[in-house]
Amino acid sequence: MKTLLMAMLCALLTTPFALAQTRNVQDILQTQRALIEESSRRTIGPAIDALADSGLPAIPRVLETWQAKEMWQRAADGLFFAGEETADGLYRLIDFDTGAPVGTYPRSELTQLKPNSGIRALIATALVRFQLTDPDPAKRSAALDSLGRDPEAGLLEPLRASVAAETDPALRARKERMERLMTIAHGASPAERIAAIESLSGDLGVDFRATLNPILATRRTVIGATDPPPANVAATLSPGGEELGVTAAYDLLVAEGRAPALVTKEARDAALTAHIRDGEVGGLPVAALSSETARDTAYDALVVAGLAEPRVGPQDVAEALAGHRFLDVYADPDPDVTAAAAAALGASQTRVAVGQAVDLGLDALSLASIYFLAAIGLAITFGVMGVINMAHGEFIMMGAYTGFVVQQFVTNHTASILLAVPLAFAVTFAAGVALERLVIRWLYHRPLETLLATFGVSIALQQLAKNIFGTQARPLTAPGWLDGAWVINDVVAISYIRIAIFALALLFLGLFLFIMNRTRLGLETRAVTQNPRMAASMGINPDRVNMLTFGLGSGIAGIAGVVIGLFAKVTSEMGGDYIVQSFMTVVVGGVGNIWGTLAGATMIGGFQKGVEWLNPSNTLAAQTYMIVFIIIFIQFRPRGIIALKGRAAGD
Repeated sequence: MKTLLMAMLCALLTTPFALAQTRNVQDILQTQRALIEESSRRTIGPAIDALADSGLPAIPRVLETWQAKEMWQRAADGLFFAGEETADGLYRLIDFDTGAPVGTYPRSELTQLKPNSGIRALIATALVRFQLTDPDPAKRSAALDSLGRDPEAGLLEPLRASVAAETDPALRARKERMERLMTIAHGASPAERIAAIESLSGDLGVDFRATLNPILATRRTVIGATDPPPANVAATLSPGGEELGVTAAYDLLVAEGRAPALVTKEARDAALTAHIRDGEVGGLPVAALSSETARDTAYDALVVAGLAEPRVGPQDVAEALAGHRFLDVYADPDPDVTAAAAAALGASQTRVAVGQAVDLGLDALSLASIYFLAAIGLAITFGVMGVINMAHGEFIMMGAYTGFVVQQFVTNHTASILLAVPLAFAVTFAAGVALERLVIRWLYHRPLETLLATFGVSIALQQLAKNIFGTQARPLTAPGWLDGAWVINDVVAISYIRIAIFALALLFLGLFLFIMNRTRLGLETRAVTQNPRMAASMGINPDRVNMLTFGLGSGIAGIAGVVIGLFAKVTSEMGGDYIVQSFMTVVVGGVGNIWGTLAGATMIGGFQKGVEWLNPSNTLAAQTYMIVFIIIFIQFRPRGIIALKGRAAGD
């Protein structure tokens, strides 16, 4: 007898296990059939949960098939299958549990399940727990992306369980970070959440700050003067203060049913209109209601007669406010958690501010490098030689178009840029020599005539470019290895092409210093600039030196055009975008001094970026303020930041 009872008890205990072992996907689908057929985002949740919680190995494939709109229902018996179209237009149904085909059917005998975007989002969330341990790294990465979009509390434990088995270092780091973030939001205890917050305190990630924000969110509420305050009060507000006006405080009382609503003029007039009888209302003729006082009197008569709600006066408002307390209450009930979150967010915001300052500095340095590249050729022709060349911007444009032409024949972008740089120098060097020989040599020491003549050349070169290349912007494509940006953190990043421009600016600075201080051309240029007659008496040909110097400045402008064309539009007018800044850079820095040109570019670039940061929606304002600033600056330092000294300064 005892043995029989033990056998029956074992049978009872093992029956659910046996049922679970024999249960298949189709049983669950049929149990949830009504919800699946209804296909409503508001009601489909239990069906998806039933599939995800079953633990059956075929569930991931079922959910993926359903999400991809490849699940079909057979009309004859209501069973669900995966379906695929055959070559003859029929549909082959495949059993979810076995993966074996169950037959081929025409479209008329089947119903395709087409979940909407809301249901597909729910399915994607349910799939996460399976995808976190999927052998395919791409699916594990997609699961983490889905968690980032919708970090549900129920997925925290599956995520934790998957961390130890993760073999990919990058994915493991992402999982560990996501686990910290989800613990902050959904941890089982305050101590666990606080530990997670402190582990990421000061982090610059947007996801971290986004996780803290709901914890620190507050709601405004009102309680009676003697009522106990709710948990975790953020602030107590006084009606009439900066944060809570008297009207807003009373509206809050009305919204929570603690005070009668104010009777507006519109409501008063509507009540008067509704109770007009025989040309009178409230004992007054309608014709007498031309003033606010008369209308108030008539309305008060309606209140006495019980036909309208009583008006709330200032005294009533004051009494109602005095009998209540107004509070901002944290959404999270635990004060220790909100305190830790506030401290961590404060540390993050401090680091974000520092990062933004660094990022702004990098932007300013990048812009200064562009201005320096555009101005370095002018630093030779104007700063050293004293020639006002208004066609300098067109030499930049010629260099950019040279790069464009080269790329039409050399498709490898790296090779084309390496070829375009010396070719642009040669083209603009020749153009500069031609301009000096044909025009400028006859106008030395005549600045007004030089300005007018080169301005005319500038217009002619622009028109020539329009005739050859048209008015449409032309592309000058950077090499692939310059794509993207160096991302230091979530706040600070700088594109590789701007890094390359900064490096080129330093390279040209070194090249200029070498030419002017270590070569015969530089020595002769400085000699001719300071005292042409003495230089000629020493055997130096001033005409030849002026020609080569002007050609050198023009050639460097051509190289700058190639570099600038990599990120700016290449058009016939592009030179005009840089000629003003180039002159300002040279003048502000100090005419005739390359270090001054560098200082001028840095100051102008920094000032412009600073103004753009203060007023990011109006870049034209930055240009205007920059010009005004330079005008004021020159009033105090007419010789620039680094002024020449000695006889050169007198010249």
